[in-house]
Amino acid sequence: MDERTRPETAQTLDRGLTVLQLVSASPSGLTISALAEALGVSRAVVYRLVATLQARDFVTRGVDARVRLGLGVTRLQLAVRPVLAAAAGPVLRALADRIGATAHLSIAEGEQALALVVVEPTWTDLHVSYRVGSRHPLTRGAAGRAILEAGQGAPGPVLTSGELQQGAHGLAAPVPGVPGLEASVGVVATSPLDAPGVGEAVMAAAAEVAANLTSARRPG
Repeated sequence: MDERTRPETAQTLDRGLTVLQLVSASPSGLTISALAEALGVSRAVVYRLVATLQARDFVTRGVDARVRLGLGVTRLQLAVRPVLAAAAGPVLRALADRIGATAHLSIAEGEQALALVVVEPTWTDLHVSYRVGSRHPLTRGAAGRAILEAGQGAPGPVLTSGELQQGAHGLAAPVPGVPGLEASVGVVATSPLDAPGVGEAVMAAAAEVAANLTSARRPG
């Protein structure tokens, strides 16, 4: 539908969501002028959008007048996490026991990767302990780099060694095709993970998590 013929309420909602997307992609915040230019609307329109979002705590305006994400977005993220955990838990259990390595689902939060779900293998005598809630820069470790590289058009598995912990080896692949979700499924072990089939297993698990999430979003 052409933007000129869309209902005004839908257009306003679309613009408000676009403001959130633009601000989320800019950790240092954006000015009203920059938002107006990106949206192709007047500053007065952006002021109204920002005021509405600010009233709901989805954005804030600091002393520098730049617009940044507010705590309301964090509360929404917290509400979504149980859905992600339910979709990923059984898949990670099967992956951890198949490979004999600790499996995890990590999501992007700003410029960091956050370990949201972690499952340890049941049959190994020795495995890497990976804490739920662990954070690290997206630029370090297989989980974060898989998310970054997927955003750059390279959605394959990423293999790392010793980037986060000496003697630990990681392999991760992005969760594909879920709009609005930047996440990866990975495994971490005390020995190299370059054996045949490991990368394929991790990619298959990431695809299965995506399928579970897509199914959960369908009505009925």
